[in-house]
Amino acid sequence: MKVLLIGSGGREHALAWKIAQSPWLTTLYAAPGNPGIADHAELVPISGDDHEAILAFCRGHDIEFVVVGPEAPLVAGLADRLRAEGFAVFGPSAAAAQLEGSKGFTKDLCARYDIPTGAYQRFNNAPKAKAYVRAQGAPIVIKADGLAAGKGVTVAMTVEEALSAIDDCFEGAFGEAGAEVVVEAFLDGEEASFFCLCDGKTLLPLATAQDHKRVGDGDTGPNTGGMGAYSPAPVMTPELVERTMKEIIEPTMRGMAEMGTPFSGVFFAGLMITQKGPELIEYNVRFGDPECQVLMMRLESDLLALLHATATGTLDRVSAEWRDETALTVVLASKGYPGAYDKNTPIRSLPDATDKAKVFHAGTAQKDHQLVATGGRVLNATALGSSVAEAQAAAYRLVDQVEWDNGFCRRDIGWRAIGRD
Repeated sequence: MKVLLIGSGGREHALAWKIAQSPWLTTLYAAPGNPGIADHAELVPISGDDHEAILAFCRGHDIEFVVVGPEAPLVAGLADRLRAEGFAVFGPSAAAAQLEGSKGFTKDLCARYDIPTGAYQRFNNAPKAKAYVRAQGAPIVIKADGLAAGKGVTVAMTVEEALSAIDDCFEGAFGEAGAEVVVEAFLDGEEASFFCLCDGKTLLPLATAQDHKRVGDGDTGPNTGGMGAYSPAPVMTPELVERTMKEIIEPTMRGMAEMGTPFSGVFFAGLMITQKGPELIEYNVRFGDPECQVLMMRLESDLLALLHATATGTLDRVSAEWRDETALTVVLASKGYPGAYDKNTPIRSLPDATDKAKVFHAGTAQKDHQLVATGGRVLNATALGSSVAEAQAAAYRLVDQVEWDNGFCRRDIGWRAIGRD
């Protein structure tokens, strides 16, 4: 099978690495890819935003299957464009991708189908949003409605912080994403991520993970796109997984179909485990980053077969097998992230990969025969272990072998799970 993978981050490197192991695969292309992905795929210099160029490439190279990694092309309708031309695609339609593209859409869906989530209101102007915040008090959560690269959410512990976050949204800090704001109740508990494939009528639960959003050790500092993750998440007991499927994922699948926007792709549910049980914080419509990296490390099944079954409505014919081990990834970021940072800083050396340890490229490029850091989140040191502590130790051994002067990382990824042992 000839496959085109769309994307250039750590998530896509992990997907490429896993897809390349499939006996179904004949040729893997990646657009635009990155230097790590180049080890597994032929890179194509086309942006995921250039739908016409992608379409022309698929026609010209007899592509049989397209896997869309990031959310932006999905929200912009790339999957619809490709399907209209007869290509099989992993990823939801633009209408179904509203689950991630609009926080308000998702909250309205939850209200309509009794899916447990925090109480909320939607606002299109600052004065009304601020009046609501003053009436509700803090802590309270402010969310830019649209896509904001993981940075449009403020968990405000004071009313003043909430008012400032509202100003940020309406004054353009997140571009068009902040044209509408969702204000919702603060949920107290432990966060977890749950992944489930869906072909519109069948669900295949994948695995759980736990991300670390804050930039600093001990979950301090500003929110980021994610500084590390591990899988499985011990907080997600079999009972909580069952409840998540029954109370959140299944009604979402039924509701989306009933609304005329059937969902095909991966549900990535961000959950808060409260005293009442699992409650939905938000949906994403693609694999998480860096959660994908730990999921792919643990997956024993053929990823390409699973993704193709999702895209072709045959999910009831496949199953997913997982390693019992824990996988843990540490994000190495450019100094200054999530604020301003220097670009094109040299990465002199990376450790060799093994069966149980690998560094995924997230924000790198080749410049003048030198590997350089081009992004905020740059590398993902990922390892397997028989426990969270063992996986953590192995991942940090990888980190310590990276020769990159401008990099930094958290040194406590996995601390919650290790505290449970």
